[in-house]
Amino acid sequence: MSSLIPPHLVDDFRYCMEIVHSREENFPVASLLAPPRLRPFLYAVYAFARTADDFADLPERDDETRLQLLDDWSRRLLKAEAGQADHPIFRALAHVICATDLPTEPLHNLLIAFHMDVTNKRYDTMDELLEYCRYSANPVGRILLHLAGELPYEAGERALRGEGDDEVARNKARYSDAICTALQLTNHWQDLGEDAWSGRPLYLPQEEMARFEVTEEMILKRRFSPGVGGLMLHLTAYTRDLFVTGDPLCRQVQWPLNLELAAISECGQALLNKIEARGGNTLRSRPRLSLWDRAVCFKNVLARAVT
Repeated sequence: MSSLIPPHLVDDFRYCMEIVHSREENFPVASLLAPPRLRPFLYAVYAFARTADDFADLPERDDETRLQLLDDWSRRLLKAEAGQADHPIFRALAHVICATDLPTEPLHNLLIAFHMDVTNKRYDTMDELLEYCRYSANPVGRILLHLAGELPYEAGERALRGEGDDEVARNKARYSDAICTALQLTNHWQDLGEDAWSGRPLYLPQEEMARFEVTEEMILKRRFSPGVGGLMLHLTAYTRDLFVTGDPLCRQVQWPLNLELAAISECGQALLNKIEARGGNTLRSRPRLSLWDRAVCFKNVLARAVT
């Protein structure tokens, strides 16, 4: 644990770290490539988001119970902001907020997305799904840039609103959002055969389904067809373009954060490769990255870094 963590909070940050290490994730979370001073802060943010995400899809719980748990999580965040944290995750998070001047807006945005997972079970258009990603995924990248001192959160927000002429800030924010949205979409395509059975929404945009003559019945019965395959390959190509759009960010941030971001993008695109290799069929089995796959991704990132 970092020496920058006050002694009385070491156990709280360790609690957050254990949550990170207990979960299997597609993409690196505070990996060895992340700047060491950031890892405890990332553990706190991840533990906050991961636990809230779990509330949104607790098995055998009705939507009212899920929303009550999320509302309680929101109240705990407000108490942490007021210096009254009463939970290990929130005590760690309160320290992160204080030590880094992190605004709580992106944390509240994440909670909005988890509420949407409970209340909004369909997305009519890709634009609606991208709006969901604006709350569910993009705040994570902005938080990371803020914690790393690469782009203060509020500066990124002002730049995206067109306030001022800071083109560097605007581009960093846009690139970060592209990568984070791509990661979120990759998760959706990977989990197509699981989401609708776990109480989560059907994230396939209805408009895109209609274009490829795909019905909800096909998805719910896990009935793969040329139309489903065509739809998924179309969506993976769209998602890959987002990764490419965000790629310049890896060249605009300092070492070793650039390696962490590159590894995240590399793992995301490796998952897209697996989806494409099976013709877009993720209805009956969920593609995963093996330890070997991850090692190859890291090797590719390091190889590019030295060329």
